[in-house]
Amino acid sequence: MPTNKTKVVIVEDEKMLADMYATKFAMEGFDAQKANDGASGFELVKTVKPDIVLLDIIMPKIDGFGVLKMIKDEATLKDVPIILLTNLGQEEDIKKGRQLGATDYFVKANHTPAEVVQKVKQVLKLA
Repeated sequence: MPTNKTKVVIVEDEKMLADMYATKFAMEGFDAQKANDGASGFELVKTVKPDIVLLDIIMPKIDGFGVLKMIKDEATLKDVPIILLTNLGQEEDIKKGRQLGATDYFVKANHTPAEVVQKVKQVLKLA
């Protein structure tokens, strides 16, 4: 169990998916907060200063790549691990995400919420 509630921010514009991930993380003892577009996602990350961010790529206002770059450009946030969680599975998207500083890249269709939680635990060395 994460101590002091490990904070995860989920930036996902599809409400059903965001709720599903948030519920799964909450069940695992995390403090899960969510935003439904890139602009509010970045603001939430700045406010919460989470331990990790799950970031969709295709979103309104600012896409995930833009948010990733903004987070990595922010001195107080640049070390926060970010897992891109998207349906874009193209090699160039994965490469772009990694170049911008993403810790990992998950194609939503290929992973269950339990696997995503497990990956987050591994990245944060909780597993």
